[in-house]
Amino acid sequence: MTDEDYLDGQILLIDKPLKWSSFQAVNKLKYALINNLGLPKKFKIGHAGTLDPLATGLLLVCTGKFTKRITELQGQAKEYTGTFFIGATTPSYDLETEVDQTFVTAHIDDALIHETVKQFLGEIDQKPPIYSAIKKEGVRLYEHARAGNTVEIASRKTTIHEFEITRIALPEIDFRVVCSKGTYIRSLAFDFGLAMNSGSHLTVLRRTKIGDYNVTDAVDVELFEQSLINHE
Repeated sequence: MTDEDYLDGQILLIDKPLKWSSFQAVNKLKYALINNLGLPKKFKIGHAGTLDPLATGLLLVCTGKFTKRITELQGQAKEYTGTFFIGATTPSYDLETEVDQTFVTAHIDDALIHETVKQFLGEIDQKPPIYSAIKKEGVRLYEHARAGNTVEIASRKTTIHEFEITRIALPEIDFRVVCSKGTYIRSLAFDFGLAMNSGSHLTVLRRTKIGDYNVTDAVDVELFEQSLINHE
């Protein structure tokens, strides 16, 4: 594609690597396009839905005039796969922070796990994690968390369209979830453990779909950059 193609608007399907922020991935793409295609430095580019650094998978990146479609794309249903670790919690609800509490798991069996799934189907109330980028009084929640501040977090409505357990090998449970915009899978992990009178945190997360876009059609950031260099 030419520089004009990117200015007119493209949706790039990117497979975000582990430990990269969504901002880093977009920035890498932006400068690859500027440096290899001569696009202007004020060239518009943005992503349609943040992925945490510890998550991998589908990142939709809009260029040029298609940045106007970001809000529309963000509103589409998303599919995730991953792993819950049962019997322990962390303050961030994932591996960003160390385990702070452990819980008994002797009472947990396959039947309880599958029964608990039913509680989370449909519209649910969910509290975002304290380690999230949502702002409270102008300050991001994760900044409050790192400063040791106690913050009251309001719950919000979200919808779980599908919730499937794909593997049980306690203390690990693998899952597949299809959910609405604004759903925190980390919070789902925490609440799932609580619902089984235990604890849980997220250890693996991969976004596999956004609407009709699938990660199987996505490309690695660095491979995309290399394709631009080779195209030259």
